[in-house]
Amino acid sequence: MRKLPIGIQNFEKLRTENYYYVDKTQFVKQLVEGGSYYFLSRPRRFGKSLFLDTLKQTFSGNKPLFEGLYLEKNWDWNIKYPVIHISFGSGVFRTLDDLKLRIFNLLKENQKYLNIHAAQENVRELFIELIRETYRTHHQKVVVLIDEYDKPILDNLTKPEIAREMREELKNLYSVIKDSDEYLKFAFLTGVSKFSKVSIFSGLNNLIDITLDESFATICGYTEKELVETFQDRLEGVNLEEVRSWYNGYSWLGEKVYNPFDILLFLREKQFRPYWFETGTPSFLIQLLQEEKYHLPDLENIRATDRILDSFDIDSIHLETLLFQTGYLTIKTKEQLGDRNIYLLAYPNKEVKISLTDAVLDSLAQKFIEKEKNIEKLYKIFMENKIQELKDLFFSFFASIPYEWYTKNNLSSYEGFYASIVYTYFAASGLKCIVEDSTSKGKLDMAVFYKNRAYLFEFKVVELEPEGKALEQIKRKKYDEKYRGRYEEIYLIGVEFSAKERNVVLFEWEKLQDKP
Repeated sequence: MRKLPIGIQNFEKLRTENYYYVDKTQFVKQLVEGGSYYFLSRPRRFGKSLFLDTLKQTFSGNKPLFEGLYLEKNWDWNIKYPVIHISFGSGVFRTLDDLKLRIFNLLKENQKYLNIHAAQENVRELFIELIRETYRTHHQKVVVLIDEYDKPILDNLTKPEIAREMREELKNLYSVIKDSDEYLKFAFLTGVSKFSKVSIFSGLNNLIDITLDESFATICGYTEKELVETFQDRLEGVNLEEVRSWYNGYSWLGEKVYNPFDILLFLREKQFRPYWFETGTPSFLIQLLQEEKYHLPDLENIRATDRILDSFDIDSIHLETLLFQTGYLTIKTKEQLGDRNIYLLAYPNKEVKISLTDAVLDSLAQKFIEKEKNIEKLYKIFMENKIQELKDLFFSFFASIPYEWYTKNNLSSYEGFYASIVYTYFAASGLKCIVEDSTSKGKLDMAVFYKNRAYLFEFKVVELEPEGKALEQIKRKKYDEKYRGRYEEIYLIGVEFSAKERNVVLFEWEKLQDKP
């Protein structure tokens, strides 16, 4: 049995030390035949660094590493190109001096690797000299590979002034690529975020962005076929449907892919856990969600344009953009509306939905242990179908929220606030729930499903409407008709809150019938 390549970003090590490898080398040929300068954005731990190293070994002409792979017989191995490889992936950049020193050292390391002498001290001039001297010394055009191009900026998003300094320094560095066209064979830049060309790639207008190019949708991550064929000997007894639910679902307008980091750790541990999420808590995202008082159920169904997906910059951070680029949301569908592309964004899978909502609850609840107990109680209530116990549990939800959170919400937004808290607990528990579920009569606030049972929720605020309207609306609009015949038991639940009391004041429910 081969070894699982957990954390392996070195193509040579992976190919020579009996690791599994999902062949992505066909994309190398596809890239080279289609252009010379590329940019790819993908979330962290998605295989970007490994693919970049695959490019390095390809252009370096290391044919033995590609034995049995697509590229072995589909590449001219007689030509070797010198490669400049720069990675900002390791460490944290806290100051501009940190970044300047790192760039200087990286360029010097490349000098040594390529047997080049460059005397410049200014990093931009040093980069220019490195490219030109490499071309002259090796008598061949140069390949430039830059990994995690944006990390110095992302490390400082909570410190905008430092982030801007980082951006300008990197902009100065990357402009060298445009100025060195006559010496370059190929350039490839990767990162998590996609900054606007104006802000960081100014002048580099020949950079082809393949982030949302359908033909490169699976360049990182594992497709269903790749998972089953490559790891077949590790999948015996594994519930593939559950694996799919937990770790598949990422889409960049093509076939959906699995998060490779999750898959590798799952195959080792054989336990469903949020492996990817646990490697980097999105504290900055949680902070933005709090500051904007974001209506969390909306994360299930966000409509975005090209401009929103592409508009990330230090001076204009859109929450939806950041959530998409960092992998907490993905593209579910795309539609054309006149001359505009409209994308429907949502959670990619169960791991992200459970983990992100749980992280939000951690930031809201005053007592972590109490929050954990509430989530456990919630799941048990539905497992044992003890609906009458929900009222007290809901009361406990809101009693744990600090008073300051209520004072920051206008009366008109209270219904959304309460619905957000309820939804967050349900999502964090792993229960299947759908918000704003469309029916022929209107939109139901929330539907929850457990085995053969459906629970239909409507939320109201008594200061905005008379008491008793929540359950009455479910009946009047006949929301249950959509679920009849699909579930053996249907429950109608009306929950009403008071802005004055800051909690539940009315909880009504009834069972529709055993077999609708």
